[in-house]
Amino acid sequence: MGAFRRGELRQGDAVLDLKNGTVGGMLKEVGEHSAVVLPTLVASACPSGPVTEECYSILKTDLLRKLADAMPLDGILLALHGAAAAENAGDLEGDLLQAIRKLVGNSVPIVVTLDLHAHVTSEMVRFADVLLAWETYPHADAFNTGVRGACALMDILNGKLKPSMVMAKVPVLVGAVYGQTELPGPFAEVMHQGKAYEGKNGIYSVSPILVHPYLDLPGMGGGAIVVAHGNKDKASNIATQLAQLYWSKRHQLVPELFEPKEAVIYGQSVNGGPILLVETSDCCGGGAAGDSVHVLRALLMSKNAGPSIVPVVDPEAARLCHAHGQGAELNLNLGHHVDPQWGNPIEVRGCVERLVQGGFIYSGGIWEGQQGNMGPSAVFRIRNVQVLITTYGTYDWDTEQFDAAQMDYHSAKFIVVKNPMNHRRAYAEVSKAVLVLDTPGPTPATSKNLPFNRMHKPWFPCDDGFEPKPRVFFG
Repeated sequence: MGAFRRGELRQGDAVLDLKNGTVGGMLKEVGEHSAVVLPTLVASACPSGPVTEECYSILKTDLLRKLADAMPLDGILLALHGAAAAENAGDLEGDLLQAIRKLVGNSVPIVVTLDLHAHVTSEMVRFADVLLAWETYPHADAFNTGVRGACALMDILNGKLKPSMVMAKVPVLVGAVYGQTELPGPFAEVMHQGKAYEGKNGIYSVSPILVHPYLDLPGMGGGAIVVAHGNKDKASNIATQLAQLYWSKRHQLVPELFEPKEAVIYGQSVNGGPILLVETSDCCGGGAAGDSVHVLRALLMSKNAGPSIVPVVDPEAARLCHAHGQGAELNLNLGHHVDPQWGNPIEVRGCVERLVQGGFIYSGGIWEGQQGNMGPSAVFRIRNVQVLITTYGTYDWDTEQFDAAQMDYHSAKFIVVKNPMNHRRAYAEVSKAVLVLDTPGPTPATSKNLPFNRMHKPWFPCDDGFEPKPRVFFG
């Protein structure tokens, strides 16, 4: 619950104050139809481990109680992620949708918006009438997707849409490095082809899906959700075609990887900077802790790396920096304390260059205009390396975290970034090279070596040389 409170937790009428994001888009569109909104709750947080059983029970019980109190209802709009997981419900959204459907009955339409990294299950398709996913990655269309979701619900209520929904998927579990939705790109081609079907021959919406590959749940994979106006066969054919197209692009979705030391050496041969060292395996936005120091160690071992910036989540190190104060020189045992299974801390000595409280405002994306919270944080200088030490991990959209700490990334030779995609837009105008790293962590650039227990083989890229028949789920 603390993670949701640091992110966004709204109850009842406080939901109506939202102007941005998916819910903001829903409220704007529904308001234009003069519908009466009966708000329940919004709970949003930076990803980490599974939602605890107690936390999920609190939120689920509260939502169901609010829905029961609001009945009878004409329709339900849900802004979900699609790849949430709780300790007692791996398929959180499927579990939640089943409970809502049981409460409201089969006659009340339920429209759900999702991230395009959703793990779409048969339960989600069965218990919702329409599933719509974001169309952009980096995610810039949360508001527009909310509008689309509200339009779908209004179209159902006004008799303009009698939805037939189909999901087809193939067992491709790749990282997000080449998952951009703007051409050129392998997933962008799937998205482009899928959107070309919309509005033609009764096809209402098409949502290509990448899937969040780190969940370790049965039946994971990517493909497409297709919603048609009463034509289930047409929807099935298109969903299957897009899943097969996605399968054909699988090898193009796997990036070239560098060891940290190798990347630093290569980057030194590039004229100018900054050089982006992309450590996707420690991506807070994907669920990792953000506490890796694998790349910091490589930078410090190099004699000529040049000015560098590295973010590290380490609550104890941040506390010590604040306790000793700005200007203090101290030794720190830094990194791998939040999720220690992926590496060992590094002993460093440096200077507390700057202290910040860690608040910032997101300039765009899924939390546009919302408050971000790194907690008490410090800029800690170790020779020519500036380390942004934070108490909490936060989602990276642009350069908000570095800006809040007054760090000049323009003059850096190397910048460690821990998001597999958003660096494309954040540093597009300044970066001289982008190197994707191979380091231990829960959100690596390739899922090939992840020790899955629940996701059954075969799946790509762990296995290749097989031709799967797309799995198809009907609503």
